[in-house]
Amino acid sequence: MRIVRTMRAALAVTATLTAVAGLAAAPASAAGQANARSLPADSRFFVDPGSKAATQAVTDLKAGDLAGAVAMAKLASQPVAQWFTGTADPAQTTREMATLQAKAALQHRTPVAVAYNIPGRDCSQYSAGGAATSAEYATWVDALAKGIGSHRTVVVLEPDGLALSPSSCGGTAAQQADRLAETNAAVDRLERQSGALVYLDGGHSSWQNVGTQAQLLNDAGVQRAQGFFLNVSNYQTDADLTRYGTQVAKCSWYLRSTPGAAAGDCANQYWPAADADAWYASHVPADAKLPHFVIDTSRNGQGPWTPAASYPDAQTWCNPPARGLGVRPTANTGVPLLDAFLWIKVPGESDGSCTRGTAGPADPEYGAVDPAAGAWWPAQALSLVEHASPALSFGSGPFAPRG
Repeated sequence: MRIVRTMRAALAVTATLTAVAGLAAAPASAAGQANARSLPADSRFFVDPGSKAATQAVTDLKAGDLAGAVAMAKLASQPVAQWFTGTADPAQTTREMATLQAKAALQHRTPVAVAYNIPGRDCSQYSAGGAATSAEYATWVDALAKGIGSHRTVVVLEPDGLALSPSSCGGTAAQQADRLAETNAAVDRLERQSGALVYLDGGHSSWQNVGTQAQLLNDAGVQRAQGFFLNVSNYQTDADLTRYGTQVAKCSWYLRSTPGAAAGDCANQYWPAADADAWYASHVPADAKLPHFVIDTSRNGQGPWTPAASYPDAQTWCNPPARGLGVRPTANTGVPLLDAFLWIKVPGESDGSCTRGTAGPADPEYGAVDPAAGAWWPAQALSLVEHASPALSFGSGPFAPRG
C-alpha cells in the first residue's frame, strides 16, 4: 500500500506539472499588480512549473525511482527564485522577465528574481562573468526593469556584489568606485518600478564585520532600496543571520545619522551579546527608520559544515556534504525587520568544482569532480531533501497532490 500511495503522489504531481506548464505563456492578470511598496506577511511566492526539480521528478518516475520522484516533487512544490544572468539582447531580457511575471500572475503569487550580471562578478572565480562594461550593465538593468512593470516583485540585486566587491579581492580603488556606482544606478532604475522591492547584498554572519558591511550597503544606496539580503548560497543559521541582519540595519542607520561616525564604531557580531545590545540601545533610537532584510534558507537546515578531515582550504561554502533545506519560504517571519525567508539559491545546483585546497581535480568529500557552478546535481538535490530541517512535505503550490 505504501508503494501505491507513493506512486499516486508522484503521478498526481506529474499531471499537475503538465497542466500548469501549459498555462505558462498566458498574459498577466490584475492579480499581479502591486498596490504598495511593501511585502505583506501573507505574501505567497511563485512556484516554477518548469523547475529543474520538477523535471527531475518526472525523470525519476520514468526510471521507476518512486521515492526519488516524490522527493523531487516535494522540492518542486516550493517557491524558488529565478536567476537572470545576462543576455546579449536587452529585448530578450525584458521578455524573460515579462514571462516570469505572467506565470506568477496566473498563480496570484509574488515572483522572486535574482539580478546577477554585474561586471566582474564573483571576483572572477567559480561564477565569473557579468556585463562587459558599466554601460552594458545599465542597459541590462533597464531591460530587466521594463519586464517587471508594476507587478510586485522581490529583486535580489547581485549576490556577492558588495560582500565580495573589488576592494575585498585585490581590485583597484577605481574598480570599487565603479561597483558602487553601478549598484546605486541599478537601485534607482529598479525602484522606478512601483512594485519592485529591491534588496542589496548583505553577505552573511560569518563574513564581513557588521560595520564594514553596513558601510558597503550605505555606499551602494541601501537607503533608497527596501533593504538587503543575507546568506545567498551559504549555510549560516537563521538565529545568527537574524541577529547579524538586525545589527547591520542598526549600524547602517547609525553611520548615516551620526557625523564623524566610522564603520569600526558599531558593535559587531563578535561582541558579547549583552554588550552589543546595550551599545545599539544607546546609539540607535527605537523609532529609527531601518532597512529591512531577507534571509536565504534554501540550504541552511543543518547549519554550516564542520569538516571531519583536515584540508589546506576546506571551502566550507562549496558543496558541503549532508546539508539540508531550511525554513520554507514565507513572509510571515514574526521579526519586524525580517521581511521573508526565501529560497534564493536553487537547491540542487552545484557551487562549483571544489578541491578543498588539494591538487584535485576530484572533490575529496565526494571522490569525484563536482559539477560546474550552477549545474544541476541530482544527488545533491536528493541529499538536501533527505537532510531538510524541518522535514520536507508538499507545499501549497500548484504541484501539491490533490485529494
